[in-house]
Amino acid sequence: MLAMFGQQMQAVVVAWQVYDITRDPLSLAYVGLAQFLPMMGLLIPAGDLSDRMSRKRLLGMSWLLATVCSGLLWLISEAGIHHVQWIYAVLVLFGCSRAFSGPALQSLLPQIVAREQLAKALATNSMLMRISAIAAPVLGGLLYALGGGVLTYAVCGLGLLLGAALLSQVPERFAAVQQRGAQDESSMWQRFVQGVNFMRTRPIILGTISLDLFAVLLGGVVALLPVYAHEVLQVGPQGLGLLRSSMAMGEVCMGLWLSARPINRHVGKVMFAAVAVFGLANLVFALSHWFVLSMLALALAGAADMVSVYIRGALVQFSTPDHMRGRVNAVNMLFIGSSNELGEFRAGSSASWFGAVPAAVLGSLCTLGVVGAWMTLFKPLRDVDRLEDAARVGTGKDNPVNS
Repeated sequence: MLAMFGQQMQAVVVAWQVYDITRDPLSLAYVGLAQFLPMMGLLIPAGDLSDRMSRKRLLGMSWLLATVCSGLLWLISEAGIHHVQWIYAVLVLFGCSRAFSGPALQSLLPQIVAREQLAKALATNSMLMRISAIAAPVLGGLLYALGGGVLTYAVCGLGLLLGAALLSQVPERFAAVQQRGAQDESSMWQRFVQGVNFMRTRPIILGTISLDLFAVLLGGVVALLPVYAHEVLQVGPQGLGLLRSSMAMGEVCMGLWLSARPINRHVGKVMFAAVAVFGLANLVFALSHWFVLSMLALALAGAADMVSVYIRGALVQFSTPDHMRGRVNAVNMLFIGSSNELGEFRAGSSASWFGAVPAAVLGSLCTLGVVGAWMTLFKPLRDVDRLEDAARVGTGKDNPVNS
């Protein structure tokens, strides 16, 4: 929670600071691109290391690197540097830390809890992460208004540092099986290809992660929030923090519900319905010029996204053996990073070309189109009933997607 708190607060402050300097929506596109490119370049070693060394240690080191990034952003703000290329350079380094923290974090939970408790643990873990996402953007906006980047980045670095310290105390009771990956003598590339082939022949995994890629890549509106806060809704950095937190509030409320009553029937159809609601809620936000309605739409989008994230994460975890989770989650994180960071680039560039409102409307409609297409292409994913069924679904060789 502390590490996510620092990262979420840093994300909202970096976006506002860059836009405050440039007043150009395209500059927000480069914020996402600067983080995505190193994630893509480090995909293979990140996934391989996550299967061959302690995931807790790898995660801790990546959070320490993120702490260094917060320190560098603090120095840039303290020196009064107004050249955004220096901020982009730090974000490249931050993207490197995320490349390794993503697979390690996603693969660590099955080594902490028993398999029979994994579904509830996934929902609880996601909910706890979203709790940090509620307060962080609001506090980030308030701190930036109070003390600028100097104060805010100091708090971000402190959160990441404390998170890494507390992580060192977490026991890995179910980590013995990971030694299978450590004893593999094949090359890094061969091990990575094994992970890709495993995913390619499982329509549930392939459909799940590609749905997230295209739905959020085409329909995400988070990158446009600084533009909406500054120009459409005219609510300033504090309002930007509230907009970011509205989506997180919807996610947490739904996470609390899922922690008590995890979904385990008709999970495929429920997931597709949740993504469709996500697209419709973003469409309402795109057309809204009323701050309260915008917050409610983002809260609904967050709740729907939480359902989708929970089911997608559980399907991937239940479908993947532990010794291969690092590689599978590395590819999964690349897809998530593509949907988020490249989605920010897509949204920012579209807003620069067409305007913020047309870009958000078009993206929301594209999300709805993706839902319809994926329900047709990935029938095994659509028809999966229980989460446990994901491990028993065949390789899908008779599925047109794999032919």
